[in-house]
Amino acid sequence: AQLADLKPDVTWHMVGHLQSNKAKAAVELFDIIHSVDSVRLAEILSRRAEKTLPVLLEVNVSGEATKGGFSVAGIAAAVNEIRQLPNLKTMGLMTVAPFVADPEEIRPVFRKLRELRDSLELKHLSMGMTDDFEVAIEEGASMLRIGRAIFGERRQQ
Repeated sequence: AQLADLKPDVTWHMVGHLQSNKAKAAVELFDIIHSVDSVRLAEILSRRAEKTLPVLLEVNVSGEATKGGFSVAGIAAAVNEIRQLPNLKTMGLMTVAPFVADPEEIRPVFRKLRELRDSLELKHLSMGMTDDFEVAIEEGASMLRIGRAIFGERRQQ
């Protein structure tokens, strides 16, 4: 209810893994979803959305087994399929880079996502977090996820 009260003046972005059983709530609460990681989830979101919902498709550029998202090899086909869905607008790509000590080591991941975005003629790149956002900006990021720099470290539970 508090989120809904603020909604007219705020654009809410959903960042992070979205379970398909939470799709209905997500389309009601958020204005853009950054982490569509499967065609199946996109289909569910499209069915649940009552208006056009902007989305970013998550790409596992680094190929890490612990990360979700479309493969580099599979993203073009996924974009083409998702573009056909009636209530979604594919606005760009998103990735979560591997954690490394030197942000320069991540540059190839960000560069590859930019190249994919350009080849697919999409607008946005959501990449870069508190420790690597400068490199992400240099490689074309249009959306950053810098929560720790703003809100501080997470408290351990």
